[in-house]
Amino acid sequence: MIMMQGFGFGDLMGQLETIGFFAYVLPFLLIFAFSYALLSLIPIFQGNRGAAAIVAFAVGFLSLQLDFVPIFFRTIFPKFGIGLAILLVALILSGVFLSQGGTGGWPRVYMGVFFGLSALIFIVIAISSLSDYTIGLGGFWDRYGALVIVGALIIGAVVAIFVASGRSSGTGKKTE
Repeated sequence: MIMMQGFGFGDLMGQLETIGFFAYVLPFLLIFAFSYALLSLIPIFQGNRGAAAIVAFAVGFLSLQLDFVPIFFRTIFPKFGIGLAILLVALILSGVFLSQGGTGGWPRVYMGVFFGLSALIFIVIAISSLSDYTIGLGGFWDRYGALVIVGALIIGAVVAIFVASGRSSGTGKKTE
């Protein structure tokens, strides 16, 4: 009896990784496209797209001659994806409580409380997500993370006090 095995998306990604698609093809395409876009802005290449394409093609291949670019891309783009995901969560959490041009029917006090709560949730999500990954800080957050957070809270409180006192101490008169 012949058993049919499924071929899933994960298998496809594994095959692409095996043939070097992520290490060489995608970095080449990215460097080629970026180089071509920059070269097409230079006046000497504006009338000659063929020459710009040849130079961009050479730059793309020469950049992959050693493993510096694949290693760098393999390091930076997963972290970039994590950063985008954290930014998306922050936008969603802030968008829940803010609307374009007003408070969305919520009283200002509740808006501040819920926006602060969403900011706290964002910070917790960001810290817990990033704690699983080494960012290259050499244990900086393990040693000084609490100090940085407390310092940021103190600075934020001082700024908030100055802003609040600046609004309340206004006399309403213009000085000329």
